[in-house]
Amino acid sequence: MSVVTALPQQQPGRPFTRADLESMPDDGRRYELVDGCLLVTPAPSPLHQNAVGRLYRLLDDAAPPDMQVLFAPLDVVPAEDTAMQPDVLVGRRSAFTAKELAGAPLLAVEVLSRSTRSFDLGAKRERYERAGTPAYWVFDPTTVRLRAWDLREGEFVLVADVTGDEAYAAAVPFPVTVVPATLV
Repeated sequence: MSVVTALPQQQPGRPFTRADLESMPDDGRRYELVDGCLLVTPAPSPLHQNAVGRLYRLLDDAAPPDMQVLFAPLDVVPAEDTAMQPDVLVGRRSAFTAKELAGAPLLAVEVLSRSTRSFDLGAKRERYERAGTPAYWVFDPTTVRLRAWDLREGEFVLVADVTGDEAYAAAVPFPVTVVPATLV
């Protein structure tokens, strides 16, 4: 049996807005906006969620008191036409509202899946860079590979590409060591 979800009607040629997100169905899918384009992805796999949980615990244990670590779904809103939900994010406690993180996170982490890979490595990475996110990580649980970028002079620079038992000693947004093999 297949389930068909009816999305709200929208005027052709008009970009989606955050207000449009409010009317999306609660159907287990993730709805995000990147520069007015709607991204819809299915629910994640257990492999994906295990990695998210382990990344969350690692980061939360290392976070200083003025920073908060959260996991999706939670909107990060760097602009009116953009509301993204990184798998794990770090922000200053003072930057969170009751509903979202307004502006760029200090760290956005995406765990790759077949349905999100191209967006996570392309449009979302570029949008976090443009928003001024100090650090962006992408973890691939299939290849057990972590890539990390730090923002330098307005552009992301690759600072780590580690696999398996290799360690990445991150400095941004706070000191923490990540070993990809411990995330799966």
